[in-house]
Amino acid sequence: MTTPATVTFLATDLEALAATEGVIAAFVPTDGKMGTEVRRLNRLTRGAVKRAVDSSAFEKLGAGEVLEIGFPTGLAATTVAIVKLDHRCHLAKAQGAGAALGKLRGARALLVLAGAQRRIGDVVLGACLRGYDFDDHKTSDPVPQDTITVMSAKFEEAEAAFADIRAQAEGIFLTRDLVNEPSNILTTTEFATRLEGLRDLGVEVEVLEEAELEKLGMRTLLAVGQGSESPSKVVVMQWNGGGDEAPFALIGKGVVFDTGGISLKPAAGMEDMTMDMGGAGTVAGVMHTLARRKARANVVALVGLVENMPDGKAIRPGDVVRSMKGDTVEIINTDAEGRLVLCDVMWYAQDRFKPTGMVDLATLTGAIIIGLGHDNAGVFSNNDKLCDAFLKAAKAEGEGAWRMPLGDAYDKLLKSRVADMKNVGGRPAGSITAAQFLLRFVKDDTPWMHLDIAGVASVSTGTTLSPAGATGWGVRALDRLIRDMFESADG
Repeated sequence: MTTPATVTFLATDLEALAATEGVIAAFVPTDGKMGTEVRRLNRLTRGAVKRAVDSSAFEKLGAGEVLEIGFPTGLAATTVAIVKLDHRCHLAKAQGAGAALGKLRGARALLVLAGAQRRIGDVVLGACLRGYDFDDHKTSDPVPQDTITVMSAKFEEAEAAFADIRAQAEGIFLTRDLVNEPSNILTTTEFATRLEGLRDLGVEVEVLEEAELEKLGMRTLLAVGQGSESPSKVVVMQWNGGGDEAPFALIGKGVVFDTGGISLKPAAGMEDMTMDMGGAGTVAGVMHTLARRKARANVVALVGLVENMPDGKAIRPGDVVRSMKGDTVEIINTDAEGRLVLCDVMWYAQDRFKPTGMVDLATLTGAIIIGLGHDNAGVFSNNDKLCDAFLKAAKAEGEGAWRMPLGDAYDKLLKSRVADMKNVGGRPAGSITAAQFLLRFVKDDTPWMHLDIAGVASVSTGTTLSPAGATGWGVRALDRLIRDMFESADG
C-alpha cells in the first residue's frame, strides 16, 4: 500500500532554520503582518521575505496560494514558500494551501512553520494527499518521499490532533491504490485478499464464495460474473467500535473490470473500466480510516466483487433473473450490471444486520457525468435526515455532492412486459432510473442513500488534492458523516 509522507511534529526552533534543507514554508496573513518565525526568516534572508510580502505578486495571490523564493541567501534550503493564508481560514483553503506545498516540494523535505495557523493539520493533510504517486508498475526506481516536519509552539497538541487526520490520509491512499490498480492484478480474488488485510487493524472480515452466494440466492450478482474466469465474491467487513446498537451499513460496487458484457462497450476508453470498482474501493478506505482512528461506532461494510465479461456463459439481453429478494429482472442491457450486484448485496445486508441506515456507493452511470460533470457525485435518498447529514459532511470536507430526485414517474420507466422490472429505463434520466431500481431493494424502515460516484472516483486531469487518476472521493465525507451521526455529542 502506498503510504502518506512521514509527518513529524517538533517544538519551534528558530536556531535550526539556517541549516534546514529542502523547502521551508511559512504563513503570512492577507494583511501582510509577519509573525515571529517569518521575521526570523526575513533576517536570515537579509530582507528577501519582507520584499516578497510587500510585492505586487503577493498582493495578487489568492488565499492558500504560494509565493516562492528560490535559493535564498542565508539559508541551506532551496526554497522558501510564503503561503498567503489567514490564521483562521476555511478548511478547503487550508487543504488547498497544503496541496500547493505538496506539489511544490516534490520529493524534498518540507519544514512547515505553523505559527498561529489554526488549521495546520488540514494543511499537512493537503500536502500528503497531493504528494500521492502510484508507481507500483513502473520499472524505474521510485523517488523516495522525504519527511514533512511541522514546527509549532504547541507541537504536542498538533501531533495528537493529526492522528485522526493521518487515518483519513491512509484510507484515501488505500482507495486510490485499489482504484488505480490494473484489473489483471486486482482480480476479485486479489481484491478480497487485500480487504482481509484490514484484520490487522481489528476489522472482522468474512469472504463469501460463489457456493455460499448461490445458497443465499444472490442470483443477480452471480449473473453478472458468470461470463468471467474470476470467481464472484462478497466481502463482509465489520468494525465494532460502538455499543450494542445495530450497525450502520456501507455497500460498495466492486466490478473489477467492466467490458459491458454482451452489450459490449466501445473500445475507446475501455481501459478506464479498471475503476469500476470505485465504490468498493471507497468503502475499503472508509473502513481503514474508522479502524485506524478507533471510531466509536458500529459499521458494517459489504462489497460485491465481480468481473463483467462477454463469454458463452455470460448473461444476455432478454434474460430474466430472480434477485435474492425474489423479484424478477429482465436484462435489457448487460452493461447496466452494477445495480444487479448492489441489489443483492443491499438485500443481504438488511436481512442479516438490520442496519440503522445504509449507504451504497457505485460508479454506476455515465448519465451522472453528463448531469454533474466531475465536480459532484449524485446523491439519491429516501430519508431527508440522512441525506442532509451527508451533504453537510461532504460540504464541510470540500467533497462535491448534489442531491438528485426520485419519484414514481421515473419508476414507471422500469416496467417490463415479461418480468417485475427491467434493469434499465432508457436514456432519459439514466442515473435516476438506476437509483429507482435500487430503491426497490430498500426495506421501508431503512434510511438509505445512493451515491453515484462515476464522475468523481477517477479523473483524467487531477484535482486540487490529487494527481490524475483515482481521487479517493468520499472517504473524508463518509468518515465525517459517521463521526457526526454516532460519535459527536449531537449524534
